[in-house]
Amino acid sequence: MTLAELGGAIAWWSPDPRGILPLDNLRVTRSLRQSAKRYEIRVDTCFGEVIRACGDPSRASGWITPAFVDAYTELHRLGWAHSVEVFDRAGTLAGGLYGVRVNGLFAGESMFYAQRDASKVALIALVGLMRDNGMSLLDVQWHTPHLATLGATEITRARYLELLAQAIASP
Repeated sequence: MTLAELGGAIAWWSPDPRGILPLDNLRVTRSLRQSAKRYEIRVDTCFGEVIRACGDPSRASGWITPAFVDAYTELHRLGWAHSVEVFDRAGTLAGGLYGVRVNGLFAGESMFYAQRDASKVALIALVGLMRDNGMSLLDVQWHTPHLATLGATEITRARYLELLAQAIASP
């Protein structure tokens, strides 16, 4: 469903089944590991650029409106929304992702790439950061073929809500 089909409203999605990426299930191929060596990872240095790139209107099925960007930029200012950014050796933003963190949960919203594998490298970095910080739940919302190649899986809404409660309760 697109924003146009919703009359332009921002909707809250709770898919069943739900896509998650178990932190111990991340699949990183040898070629992706090699590709990652070309990039530098930063966190929260250019949140606005990342969310705008994710919301590029030329992308198919665009759903990130200016109002959505404004809302998430405010969440970022308040310390709830975060971005993982991937830069090439020339210092150009090559890809990234953003989402919301609440205790042990990171709810991924969207990712983009302008250079090969950059969004995947951002995801690898996010998983590492989550592990380092004792986080437990990476919510990717939808189980897509792309995310499945990286280790994402589907769980029932009931199981998701159990994991969510545990993640939110963790410090």
